[in-house]
Amino acid sequence: MTTEEQNKYDNALKLVKKIKGFYTHLLVYVVINTMIVIVNIQNLDANESYFQMQNFATAFFWGIGLLAHGLSVFGPNIFLGKNWEERKIKELMEKEKIAKWE
Repeated sequence: MTTEEQNKYDNALKLVKKIKGFYTHLLVYVVINTMIVIVNIQNLDANESYFQMQNFATAFFWGIGLLAHGLSVFGPNIFLGKNWEERKIKELMEKEKIAKWE
């Protein structure tokens, strides 16, 4: 396997691990929030409505984190994408070369 093929394989492996991590996060989110809903419904008093903010706070704020995780895996690489990584690696390698010559 050539170096280029190895790099492509390594990048694909990293992406697969990121996707797997996201789906694991999503599964845990669904399971835990389903359990929270069930417990909250069981603990309702007579004539009490389930639709109160405290019943949705965990799902809402965790959902924001899940959304950010999903965008980091599937979304556009706006801030710290692959191009940024490659540029930063080259920059650091150049700095190391210069430091060795000084």
